[in-house]
Amino acid sequence: MGAMKRYEALAADIEASIRNGTLKTGDRLPSVRLTGESRGVSASTVFQAYYLLEARGLVRARDRSGYYVTGGGLRDAPPESTHTSRPAGGPLSLDVSGQVFDILEASMSRKVVPFGSAFPSPLLFPLARLGQFMAASAKSLDPWSTVDDLTPGSAALRRQIALRYLAEGIQSPAEEIVVTNGALEALNLCLAAVTRPGDAVIVESPTFYAALQALERRGLRAIEVPTHPGEGIDLGALEAAIAAHKPTACWLMTTFQNPLGSLMPDAKKKALVELLARHRLPLIEDDVYAELYFGERRPAPAKAFDTQGLVLHCSSFSKCLAPGYRIGWASAGRFAHQVAREKLTTTLATSVPSQLALAGYLEKGGLDKHLRKLRQTLALQQATFAQAVGHYFPAGTRATRPLGGYFLWVELPARANALEIHRKALERGISVAPGPIFSATRAFTHCLRLNYGHPWDSLSEQAMQTLGRLAGEAS
Repeated sequence: MGAMKRYEALAADIEASIRNGTLKTGDRLPSVRLTGESRGVSASTVFQAYYLLEARGLVRARDRSGYYVTGGGLRDAPPESTHTSRPAGGPLSLDVSGQVFDILEASMSRKVVPFGSAFPSPLLFPLARLGQFMAASAKSLDPWSTVDDLTPGSAALRRQIALRYLAEGIQSPAEEIVVTNGALEALNLCLAAVTRPGDAVIVESPTFYAALQALERRGLRAIEVPTHPGEGIDLGALEAAIAAHKPTACWLMTTFQNPLGSLMPDAKKKALVELLARHRLPLIEDDVYAELYFGERRPAPAKAFDTQGLVLHCSSFSKCLAPGYRIGWASAGRFAHQVAREKLTTTLATSVPSQLALAGYLEKGGLDKHLRKLRQTLALQQATFAQAVGHYFPAGTRATRPLGGYFLWVELPARANALEIHRKALERGISVAPGPIFSATRAFTHCLRLNYGHPWDSLSEQAMQTLGRLAGEAS
């Protein structure tokens, strides 16, 4: 790890003052201006430090009043996960869909505490405001819009997506963007565009179970590569796997990876893209969580470093704005035409009213204001969640502390059986996502993925206490 950044050093000093009692619960932190002047740092550095403290549950912002010490963070979180995974290696045939489906089906009910859910709470999104744009777009719908740009998607929406890329310094012309029925369709279309049955595809270890299902469905083999819970895939191991197994593509999540929450640093993303370019290997980049960052700026995708059109960048509005609208996209670079053809021969088109509603919202609806509130909420919930894991789970438990997204990866003592914990928890009305569903070989038998994207309440506290007891009994 590198040297501590200035905002991290400032946050560490303030945290020490809270823990030694110099700053007490209810005390107001000095203003951003005063802190900046006294420490000789910029206002943005102070804000980033305060935001980090807020994510740890140590301070809370009050509207137009400043930041105050909460004391909520004084219950310690578990030690952080730091070990790179060690998958077996060569290409693997897949047979995971049955187990994944059984586990997910059992968890899809409002009656269970949704620690195993793949989605944040729908209450976090401006659905009423989106509904206004949906109604307006339906009333003023141009009949020709139902056939114009049918397969690539609404020109208005693609323009708004291209503008958001441009704001991040990424050239992604609207002509290279294909609008899809959610990110999962975008990912599957990209996979179809760059592989043929029997090919091998690089994935992380652990990896998102839907990636394994997609490979299985297309008759592809998975090459699992060691992955660090903080900084993502091991580039040395990746290059060795490319040399040994001659894959035809990679499917990676470089930002807030599901399930680990890992974030590849910019320099590592750049090195990744350069490595893949040397081997002319396409990268399908699953980037659905990037807007849910807790730091000062949105992490750049690997796409930002692509100069050869080899990165097929896939994302959606489902996790950050509009769950249920099923609007995603692929910025597919040199493969845009192939992706559009795959779309044409599968689902043909994406709902026009939903596209127009989102285009209108992106232009006039206040997306960035919504996202700031959403990020703050998720950061606070992560802190509360992590502290509860530290308090209730058995000694020896470790967990990731992602800088965004809404998942914690929890490593229990090695004797624990995550599938058994899942079964017993579900009997008590609690869902979890057990580690084996994130592996082609059903590894990570002592790990759980927990979702902190739902409001914390007394029911959550009781469920976490129960889950901790089950984990203790299994360890």
